[in-house]
Amino acid sequence: MTSISAKFRALALGFAAALLLAGPAGAAEVRVMISGGLTAAYQALLPEFEKATGNKVLTAFGPSMGTTVNAIPMRLERGEAADVLIMVGYALGDLINKGKVVADSRVDLTKSPIGIAVKAGALRPDISSADAVKRALLAAKSVAYSDSASGVYVSTEMFNKLGVLDAMKDKARKIPATPVGEIVARGEAELGFQQISELKPVAGIDIVGPLPPELQSITVFSAGIATVSKEPEAGRALIKFLASPAARDAIIKSGMEPIPAGATN
Repeated sequence: MTSISAKFRALALGFAAALLLAGPAGAAEVRVMISGGLTAAYQALLPEFEKATGNKVLTAFGPSMGTTVNAIPMRLERGEAADVLIMVGYALGDLINKGKVVADSRVDLTKSPIGIAVKAGALRPDISSADAVKRALLAAKSVAYSDSASGVYVSTEMFNKLGVLDAMKDKARKIPATPVGEIVARGEAELGFQQISELKPVAGIDIVGPLPPELQSITVFSAGIATVSKEPEAGRALIKFLASPAARDAIIKSGMEPIPAGATN
């Protein structure tokens, strides 16, 4: 087990890295757009970053993709101000290709598995294998999935792989913007599929577990600097902090796996 002193050293290293990149002593105002997957860890870590750097962070929340009013691509199209974008990696890649994100600023931060949730206290289905998940889907009266990366995978690739695409047409629905867990907690869906890190903060649900390995799809969450950024150095300091050892415990607690600096995915 990591000792308390080792944890403090890790925190110190992370803070120091952020401070070194934060630029002049004058406080900067950093504008962040972030999607759901990293939100819990981000909110836990943000006060430490602000304290260490003196910078103020203003955050806008929204999906990594889609056409809802809060979706990050739609926010950028409307000309909303942004310094840092934290979102699904391939969606960030699309924005790099469109000239919305500085290409060499991309940092892959975490890996996030998809989980299944039921209403708190409800019978937990067997999800130990692909066949078990298929049986659970066919037995459920209603199924919900997100409008972001996990939902795209579940509603197309996974349903097709399990041979239930037609069976799901009338009882599975995409949930735009709202966390899937909230739909499950209200009893509007028996089964909910979303990244575990997005399910964990929701009250009123039980997380049955992650998808079995043969069905699992890991989503990478990444960060980058918007090309319209007015505070690119302060933005890079924030990304550096989120990728530092200081952020590791909060990321793991949120249900995600940190990606080591320099790792390729």
